[in-house]
Amino acid sequence: MRRRLHLVGVLLTVAATALAGCHPQQPFYLIEDGDLSHYVGTATDLDDPDVCDSDLAEVLHPDAPRSLTNAGGKEIWALSLEEAVSLSLANSKVFRQLGGRIIPGNSGPSPDTLLRNPDAIPSVYMAAIQETVPGGSAEWALGAFDAQLGTSLFWEKNSNPRNNLISGGLGSFFANTFEQDLGTGQLQLSKRGAAGTLTQLEVTTRYEQNNIPSREVPSDWNQLFGIRIEQPLLQGGGVNWNRIAGPEGQPGNFNGVIIGRIRTDIRLADFEAGVRNLVNDVELAYWNLYFSYRNLDAARAGRDSALATWQKIYAFFSAGDARGNAESLAQAKEQYYLFRGLMENALTEIYRSESRLRYIMGLAATDERLIKPADEPTTALVKFDWQDVHAEALARSVELRQQRWRIKQRELELVAAKNLLLPQLNGVARYRWEGLGDQWLDTERSGSSALTGSSAFERLTDGDFQSWQLGVNFSMALGRRREMLTVRNHELLLARERAMLEDQELEVSHQMADAVRELEGFHVVARTAYNRRIAARQQVDAVVARFEAGTAEATVDLVLDAQRRLADADTEYYRTLVNYNTAILNVHFRKNSLLEYNGVHLAEGPWPGKAYFDAHRLARQRDASVFLDYGITQPEVVSRGKSLQGENGEVTLEEVPSDATPEDIHTLPAPAEMPKGETPSDKPTDTDAAAPMPKTASRGGVRASSYAAAPVGPKSDGRAKRSVPNHASPARKAGGSKVNGVRPAKFDWGTVGTGANTRDDNAAAAPLPKALKSTSNVLRPPAHTQFTDNRTFADAPGPNPKTAAVARPFADGPGA
Repeated sequence: MRRRLHLVGVLLTVAATALAGCHPQQPFYLIEDGDLSHYVGTATDLDDPDVCDSDLAEVLHPDAPRSLTNAGGKEIWALSLEEAVSLSLANSKVFRQLGGRIIPGNSGPSPDTLLRNPDAIPSVYMAAIQETVPGGSAEWALGAFDAQLGTSLFWEKNSNPRNNLISGGLGSFFANTFEQDLGTGQLQLSKRGAAGTLTQLEVTTRYEQNNIPSREVPSDWNQLFGIRIEQPLLQGGGVNWNRIAGPEGQPGNFNGVIIGRIRTDIRLADFEAGVRNLVNDVELAYWNLYFSYRNLDAARAGRDSALATWQKIYAFFSAGDARGNAESLAQAKEQYYLFRGLMENALTEIYRSESRLRYIMGLAATDERLIKPADEPTTALVKFDWQDVHAEALARSVELRQQRWRIKQRELELVAAKNLLLPQLNGVARYRWEGLGDQWLDTERSGSSALTGSSAFERLTDGDFQSWQLGVNFSMALGRRREMLTVRNHELLLARERAMLEDQELEVSHQMADAVRELEGFHVVARTAYNRRIAARQQVDAVVARFEAGTAEATVDLVLDAQRRLADADTEYYRTLVNYNTAILNVHFRKNSLLEYNGVHLAEGPWPGKAYFDAHRLARQRDASVFLDYGITQPEVVSRGKSLQGENGEVTLEEVPSDATPEDIHTLPAPAEMPKGETPSDKPTDTDAAAPMPKTASRGGVRASSYAAAPVGPKSDGRAKRSVPNHASPARKAGGSKVNGVRPAKFDWGTVGTGANTRDDNAAAAPLPKALKSTSNVLRPPAHTQFTDNRTFADAPGPNPKTAAVARPFADGPGA
């Protein structure tokens, strides 16, 4: 019966469990009000951080971008290359990058490097950040040699039972309970030396009171003063290890003073490369904008020529002349719209190119001004001595200098790794004075040897109780597996860096060869394009004259084809001319003279006045000290001194005749007036508008080039150098806002593209704001950059015995 009842109970329990289910239940709270507004049902969400947004006027109040339907303001900013470089440096705490290679006539997509990879973008903070990196900077490594102060103070109350069976008279000397008051204070000062020596000074004060009857006095003071010196004799000893790896150096983690300084030098090379790349992008964007304007001029000239032809054929058509048939009229009309479309594309490209230049300069994308290059590209033949520029590129390349610093770092790390192969042997010496007294400090000395009435400091200074210790600590790993592995790893790292330097030098050599080849090639191609331009103009004049004379062989398609060829030749000439100037730029870029070529000098920013005061005081202190010549420095020479800024190789200019008077082909055919009537009624709109280029310099006689390759010469004067600011500068607000102190030239958009003379021959670059003016007259020192040149492409001499690449152009006669 009992067994049946047990079985029934089990079945009922199982049934109750099955019916109730096995799921968690919410608890019940007596005072719950049901307000769950604080409840969040997700663990992550897209939130906006609470940080300060940008306060740049260029970002907060931008104007609508210029386009074919929005011409924007009508003011022209005649910007020189010097101003562009100056504003870019002043507005560049972060070195913006255009990305990719800029091709004349194609400004490329909108830059997005800062958004895609902001951590890889150099800035003016690079060196300062490296100098403050915890665990990897020179200042951090010097902190290991700072004096360390430590102190402790403790008070104890002890009451301990004792297992004591002694009774009677002796029981009073062996109490069953031990009562004690104990106070301990300790002060320690330690200092690590350059050779790894650890010196410690220790002062200990101890007070004790207990119930032991055998004590002479119930309480006493114990004063100790000691000095301890520990010197690593093998592993970790010497200035070589401590300057390279630091006192706390471990395998794979060498952070000595010299290693930290080398890391800073590597970051400084990154900073220099960032400034160089910024200046390079500024000049490329500047000349790309220049070509965009010239491309617009060519398209506008082609459109005006097509319009004039259309007008003339329409006149023939209206007069019933055979030359004015419907086919010819349609051909002229088609070419007009062809050039009109090219002109609209060219105008759009001007807006894009101007926006790229504004971006690299740190200005707003659009304001009421339109930037117009005020400088003309040089046509002077620039020749570099190959051996000089090749040697200069190998000696001054930022990337090679950075790699050499990496090699020096690996060499020093290998020296430190070999030190780990030595056993650890430390010599230890300690000396201590001790004093015990009834009192801690008493100004009156008792002179008694009794403990009663004495002081701990009196006994300490008596020097009666002294102790010392002398010994060594030794340890080593049998087999040294990890140490040998560390050495082998650093040997391989050093071998890789040296192999990398060899191939980098080879790459620099190839880059330098390509740069010089492009420089010479583009000049020859520019000569050819110039003579093609002359021939195309002559062809247009001849075909138009024959067409107007009614010659049967001169048809309208020949006229239109000649006009199209002239526009293409005009565009190609300025394309090759811009390519030639960017080739000069590329030569200086490859041999790392681009900064001095633009008058930029890198220097450290100002320190606080107190820093200079402290440094001067330390210098006077060292001057007043006694110099100890040890005769050896470890590690040995690490740096060869300052990197050169302002040293160039030789540049030579080919001799040219001085009586050259080439034909001026810059005056393009002027369009005829619009015909009266309904057809054709296509009148140029405001979307054809574009800013005028400055007056082209005359190519006859002697011309002073204000923008030519910097001839190589002696070291430039320091006054002709510009320092890159590494602190907040008012130049951003001065150069990037709508009002920046620059007086732009006025310009009437309504007359552009309608045949009126829109060139502002007197337009000049507006002056820089006062805050941005250079200490020199020009960024490119006159003694090195300005030279006279009367060479033009039309009057070039025949083959030069020094270079066979210069061929006689077609303008001097048929044949080479």
